[in-house]
Amino acid sequence: MSGSMAQAFAQNFLGHSPRWYKATIVGFLILNAVVLFSVGPVAAGWLLVIEFIFTLAMALKCYPLMPGGLLLIEALLLKMTTPQALYDELVHNFPVILLLMFMVAGIYFMKDLLLFLFSRLLLGVRSKAVLALMFCFLSAFLSAFLDALTVTAVIISAAVGFYSVYHRVASGNDPRQDSEFADDRNLPKLHHDDLEQFRAFLRSLLMHGAVGTALGGVCTLVGEPQNLLIGHEMGWHFGEFFQKVAPVSLPVLAAGLITCVLLEKLRWFGYGTLLPDNVRAVLANYAAEDNAERTARQRAALLVQGAAALILIGCLAFHIAEVGLIGLMVIVLITAFTGITDEHRLGSAFKDAMPFTALLVVFFAVVAVIHDQQLFAPLIEWVLALPVEQQPGMLFIANGVLSAISDNVFVATIYITEVKQAFLAGHMSREHFETLAIAINTGTNLPSVATPNGQAAFLFLLTSAIAPLVRLSYGRMVWMALPYTFVMGLLGWYAVSYWL
Repeated sequence: MSGSMAQAFAQNFLGHSPRWYKATIVGFLILNAVVLFSVGPVAAGWLLVIEFIFTLAMALKCYPLMPGGLLLIEALLLKMTTPQALYDELVHNFPVILLLMFMVAGIYFMKDLLLFLFSRLLLGVRSKAVLALMFCFLSAFLSAFLDALTVTAVIISAAVGFYSVYHRVASGNDPRQDSEFADDRNLPKLHHDDLEQFRAFLRSLLMHGAVGTALGGVCTLVGEPQNLLIGHEMGWHFGEFFQKVAPVSLPVLAAGLITCVLLEKLRWFGYGTLLPDNVRAVLANYAAEDNAERTARQRAALLVQGAAALILIGCLAFHIAEVGLIGLMVIVLITAFTGITDEHRLGSAFKDAMPFTALLVVFFAVVAVIHDQQLFAPLIEWVLALPVEQQPGMLFIANGVLSAISDNVFVATIYITEVKQAFLAGHMSREHFETLAIAINTGTNLPSVATPNGQAAFLFLLTSAIAPLVRLSYGRMVWMALPYTFVMGLLGWYAVSYWL
């Protein structure tokens, strides 16, 4: 009996994950305690960061919340950080949590409108390079004024809509009825090649869109949370921030868009896959039937969603409230005026956002460990001890590297605080202080596209519903982001070092 119970516990632990993965997580839990008591908290802290990145990299084997959560519970028990430190991190990042709770759900209620608009774009533009450029540019433009997570949520919602329509039609199901579209077992073999090509097509558009949020987000005061933080510390208003950062942000934006077109033309790094003709036909037929069969109530619902989208853009552009609160307003407006009144349909909207919200809490616990153990302190001290002319370029690199493995808002907070203290102590001029602030802002925004954990929008994409559907793993995201990382990082470093 005891043997069967032990086997049952072993099978239940992390569910259907491979046995080697389960053994690895158990090994991590044992190793952390050994390293902490034998080597010290700094080594154990770095080990924890590496282990958490491993759980993100293996997201398709097991959702990172469970293994990552176990690692962080152990970190709390070993006093590598405290519940209060974690709570302080959550309070500091509460606007991001609020955004995920409500804005992503608000976008869910716009899915009919998004599918309607994006289907016209997808079916109307035949050139893949032009389509990719439009996705990248629109994501950049919107992210400069809205929020990168909101823009990413829009792209994800549209991609899930396209995928579900084709998969349901190819499986012989009604595309307008809820049915399973994550399982390929009922898909006829003749559709498998088209589905694989469609997955590659969607992967490339998703990655172009995600990179676009970084290209646009760096440009303006409201583009990314750390921009607002740095702008506040420097006393820069919207126009002044744009002007100060422009010598770096605008050349990188142009280079990023050129890179997008070249990747599609050259078909490197997993880009360049075309929309299969059979898939295009299915989506075109669906759009035509949808238009022909649309009832007056459905047309009215589309108008409401369109009005809510305009209100959303206006409210975000003028920042009348926290983004999450604006998302809650969108939920209320759309549901109230489209006849959605039952709790079950409301609950479905929060299904995608809440797992990622919980994962982000675990991520902030990692940040709390980094903060409490001062893992980044030696690098900060080393950069600020360099000759003045070398500091901007090295600060850009240091921020990029640390942001790629940590939270870019956290990294920016640490660096701008340290640099401002040095300025107030009279160790640098105002001009040099501004140069270092630009280096911090661009460093946390541009090279951090190297990994999914470097950008919240990338991490959201990796852990979203669309990632397993299109086989978008951590490693594949790193590979597909590599050319962008090289171009944006190298040009950004050169601009910070020689053009400011």
